[in-house]
Amino acid sequence: MAKVIADYNPNDVGVNNGNFFGMPFEVEDAQLVLVSAPWDVTSSYGGGSSSAPDAIIEASTQLDFYDPYARDQWCKGIATAEIDYDIQESSNALREDAEKIIEALENGDDIEENFMLRRRLDRVNAGSIELNGKVYDQTRKLLEQGKLVGLVGGDHSTPLGYIAALAERYESFGVLHIDAHCDLRKAYEGFKYSHASIMYNVLEEIPNVSRLVQVGVRDFCEDELAYAEASARVVQFSDVELAERQFGGENWTTLCDAIVEKLPERVYVSFDIDGLSPDNCPHTGTPVAGGLSFNQAMYLLRRVVDNGRRIIGFDLNEVVPAGENSIDASTGARVLFKLCGQTLRSNE
Repeated sequence: MAKVIADYNPNDVGVNNGNFFGMPFEVEDAQLVLVSAPWDVTSSYGGGSSSAPDAIIEASTQLDFYDPYARDQWCKGIATAEIDYDIQESSNALREDAEKIIEALENGDDIEENFMLRRRLDRVNAGSIELNGKVYDQTRKLLEQGKLVGLVGGDHSTPLGYIAALAERYESFGVLHIDAHCDLRKAYEGFKYSHASIMYNVLEEIPNVSRLVQVGVRDFCEDELAYAEASARVVQFSDVELAERQFGGENWTTLCDAIVEKLPERVYVSFDIDGLSPDNCPHTGTPVAGGLSFNQAMYLLRRVVDNGRRIIGFDLNEVVPAGENSIDASTGARVLFKLCGQTLRSNE
């Protein structure tokens, strides 16, 4: 790795070499590997996140690598795993099936009474299972090589296979979930592995997740709230609560430390870009007014590490690029770089 760094000038023009941030590292040289999941099938409002990995790669070459809060962490190596574009092709095909189902439900139709729609639903659910398996296989192999892994989606259904792979290595860990939504719906719209069901599936299928701490959530239904309140594993810091506590005089450091206090020593970060305020990601699939500022979210990540938690992995999802020079892709690239830096710092 020393020769790789010696031959590389991080202050020069970013090179679009197909790697995140234009970095020169190969998988075998890197401590952290970024895996892409270009999948966007069950998005229930706006779509387009399957194109996020490539768009973030392109936008990431415009970043500068000086980060005073994770200084020179990138030197440990951040590599880009080869992207499986079969995932994207399958996503594009199944998205048509999902759209037919969503349209029928919005028209008040009963899926169970329509044979063709049931067939479409079965195809989507089978495809999602296959996606989970591919993500599991790819991340498990990297974990076995001693790599840290970050997953870049895609919609928020994508990390389930990765979290399952982590569960084979860690008896217990927590999930810090930054999102506008709780994602605690059971098989939303009939899709067992819906983007709106990821945390429900994590809790139901991965008992190793001892604690789910949700931050910034502000758009959820009564069933999700009831599920969260009934589970000792779920702790919520809703967007309204965080705002009201700040209005009452609490500062952000105090609130961040209260959030981190609920997390165990090992932490997986699941970062849905719509957890940020919509000015940071106006084209994300389900934008919601309110949310964290970019600096608030990045400060929270730093406080996680400052308070002695170790980030064992992360995902970034629901980035929807929109045209050239998209703020969405740019924000996604910057969040991704900060996630990489804090993950590496926490594993020193």
